[in-house]
Amino acid sequence: MPKPWRLTTQAEASLIEIARWTIETFGPRQAAAYEDDLIATCRGIAAGTALSQDCRRLVDPDLAENLRFTRAGQHFVVFIEDADQVIIVDFLHSRADLPRRLANLPLPKGGGEH
Repeated sequence: MPKPWRLTTQAEASLIEIARWTIETFGPRQAAAYEDDLIATCRGIAAGTALSQDCRRLVDPDLAENLRFTRAGQHFVVFIEDADQVIIVDFLHSRADLPRRLANLPLPKGGGEH
């Protein structure tokens, strides 16, 4: 059974920016398809079917212990999963400086909104 999932304020802002840029660059049809793909990835994370990796192991050993990511199109979906829910922390472009961006992410504390 999938866990409940939600977006942080930062993830919501990133999703809006991704949609805006995609509309301006490729048009509304492509923006809707890409947003659907990102949301489907979030659902896959919550269902436990999306392959993900530990950010500490691949990017920086000083990052939060439960910070993970998976790829969706040209973006990484960064999330935290606990026993009760999945929190989508942000959507980062694959060309972003991942170590710097991950180190500066505002992480929710105790599963609550930040």
